[in-house]
Amino acid sequence: MKKVFLFLLIASTVVLTAGKQKPIKIFLVGDSTMADKPTPDENPERGWGMVLPTFFKDNVIIENHAQNGRSTRSFIKEGRWDFLLDRIGKGDYVFIQFGHNDEVKTKKSYTTEEEFKANFERMVNDVRAKGAIPVICTSVARRSFDSIGNLIDTHPVYPEIIKQVAKEKDVYMIDMKARSEKVLRKYGVGDSKKLFMHIEPGIWKKVPEGKKDDTHFVALGAYEMANCAIEGIEDLKIKALVKNIKRHPSFGEIRYTTPVPGLSTIKPKEPTQ
Repeated sequence: MKKVFLFLLIASTVVLTAGKQKPIKIFLVGDSTMADKPTPDENPERGWGMVLPTFFKDNVIIENHAQNGRSTRSFIKEGRWDFLLDRIGKGDYVFIQFGHNDEVKTKKSYTTEEEFKANFERMVNDVRAKGAIPVICTSVARRSFDSIGNLIDTHPVYPEIIKQVAKEKDVYMIDMKARSEKVLRKYGVGDSKKLFMHIEPGIWKKVPEGKKDDTHFVALGAYEMANCAIEGIEDLKIKALVKNIKRHPSFGEIRYTTPVPGLSTIKPKEPTQ
């Protein structure tokens, strides 16, 4: 009788263990277009990484390490990259998107083209050395149209460097620039304002005077950009992630990432812009 009971106990444990999937971890690294934003009940700004959980089943755990104003150079210099590396392990996925702050020569975060390429190569190598899987991303597009409604390319150089790294290192790459440009063209000159920080005065506590910003997203814009990333994952056929994607979640189902333990203790060593 004891043997039968022991057998049933072992069998039930095996069944329960087999039925429970091992969590999949995604780490996000990038700038303000991807980053979490504080006090979402008072602040309309959203990074696309912030809403990415909307598109995944609960089995996927997402840590958003992206930070406002960061470039590859400043992210590494501040110790944020090392902090990330200490948290990742074998089989984890690390999505990396920089360029907005690297490419602007007037910013303290400016990174030369040569250094930008070297930093992306380093990040790919470091992630792989931990047994994790890098997925590099080009920058999302800014909302910039000419006088006749044609979308202007505001990222002509640095995304091409990322594509070069992807080819040379044989690494997963999502062309967020091309995908986001397609979204902006679909919305058009007028309606695309709904995706960005075009805020009327007197509505949000954090921007009482209103704002017109064609770089940073509101919730709808972040949702659309996150969907671009999901489509990229599907096109790359990253099986472990694809099988955990929620099909066609609505805008009304938005879920946000939770704060990363210890992330707020990393103090910037230089001003951000």
